[in-house]
Amino acid sequence: MKEKTDKLITWVALGIAILASIFAIVFAMNTLNEGMFNIAYWITLLFVVLALVGMVYFFCVRFLKNFKENPAKARRTLIVLGIAIVVILISYLCASGTDVPMAMLDKNGVTTGTSKWIGAGAIMVYILVIAAIIAIIYVECAKMFKK
Repeated sequence: MKEKTDKLITWVALGIAILASIFAIVFAMNTLNEGMFNIAYWITLLFVVLALVGMVYFFCVRFLKNFKENPAKARRTLIVLGIAIVVILISYLCASGTDVPMAMLDKNGVTTGTSKWIGAGAIMVYILVIAAIIAIIYVECAKMFKK
């Protein structure tokens, strides 16, 4: 019974994500029709919020379940979450906020704060790519020395 419930919840979550994607595309494409724009905007917002609430809820439920069954695994999850927060903070602190030219900011109505988040996102990608390369090299070297 539990497996059927998990499968049903997974399919419902997938359906919500697909609907959110469809309405996001409709929202992005319907810039000329004001009425459809507003409807697509609010439906997209609704599905994005539903998806976020679902993700947070299921993360918390599974985390608490894992914490009861296997505390070591739950600690690893918290460590990974902490590392992700640290990477985000480092990226944000390293971002200058001048990554996007002022002409582009004015043209698109973007603030320098948004520009700082854009730079933080780029720096975060660099950090994660470098970490992935280091992890790949470490795993391959460990395999060579094990043999």
